Amino acid sequence: MADVYFANLRARSHHESKVQKIRRLFDAAGFGEAVRQGDLTAVKLHVGERGCDTYLHPVFVRQVVDKAKERGAHPFITDTGTLYAGSRADAVRHTVTAIEHGFDYAVVGAPVIVADGLAGGYWGEIPVEGKRFQSVKIAGNILAADSMIVLSHVKGHDTAGFGGAIKNLAMGCAPPRGKAEQHAARPCLESGNCIGCGMCTMVCPQAAMTVVDGRAKFNPEHCVGCGDCVRSCPEGAIDFDWTTEIRPFIERLCEYALGAVRGKPRRVGYINFLLNITPDCDCVPWSDAAIVPDIGILASTDPVAIDHASFDLVNSERGFARTHLAANFAPGEDKFKGVWDYTDGEYQIDYAASIGLGEADYRLIEV
Repeated sequence: MADVYFANLRARSHHESKVQKIRRLFDAAGFGEAVRQGDLTAVKLHVGERGCDTYLHPVFVRQVVDKAKERGAHPFITDTGTLYAGSRADAVRHTVTAIEHGFDYAVVGAPVIVADGLAGGYWGEIPVEGKRFQSVKIAGNILAADSMIVLSHVKGHDTAGFGGAIKNLAMGCAPPRGKAEQHAARPCLESGNCIGCGMCTMVCPQAAMTVVDGRAKFNPEHCVGCGDCVRSCPEGAIDFDWTTEIRPFIERLCEYALGAVRGKPRRVGYINFLLNITPDCDCVPWSDAAIVPDIGILASTDPVAIDHASFDLVNSERGFARTHLAANFAPGEDKFKGVWDYTDGEYQIDYAASIGLGEADYRLIEV
């Protein structure tokens, strides 16, 4: 059973501020053992797509950076390039977006270094010998880092079910080619529902969609499975076959997460922020309303345990009406399924534990 440390959001003095709680969580979870003198320490986070405003607050990130510096480490803020076209598709635009969102040196106290190089070509192959992959592609600066603190904004996700530490490791530590391997599903096109608007052609990063004779045409040989066409179609004419694709996707995700921490035994810490729990990943260029109240902040050295605790805490809340949550409003019901009814977030926990990424059983300790 893994220890997961929890700080609620109540505060009646400056000693109880979120800033102070993050620093206490760092110490309580034993991150001082993971981060050592002279380390190049990756502070892995998601800076948010331009238009998103629920990414982690840079002042919160500064506390982790300062704690790493107190240990004599040399921390850097990091993430990887995206599979889709957007404001983080290469290191130049990614860095600009990070600065626009407050992740500049003056605020966070550490440089932003995109982990997979200028155009996503800097990565290494890591053996995992899994069900889906024998090896996975992990960004070079993640591999080169001596230690890592993974900061995750917990939220919903339309394929993983929810996003926490596991998803942050898997997608966030992979270059675009690794992301493409995880998004191996291919969408289906119901041409009878297509109105030929061309939205799918405008968002597809690989030109896999074209419009011919007033109807969309899908070219599967070009598709990387990113799902941008599915999200953009106003008529719902494009979708994945979720009855067969969800669990294989989750298995690929978890095996990539395992590869991201290979070579760093006892050198990785995780902090999950249960704040602004929105239906979507921070990769989308908007932020929808939260589906449950803000809950608190968790820390652990076990990515599976911290995600399981996060999953349970979110589901223990009563869901908000007039949000994207359509069902499962009652405490104890699966809020993530209430948003995306075809997803299976619990399987993410089960499969990650089965391949040795961490422990599903946890002990919640309030600090």
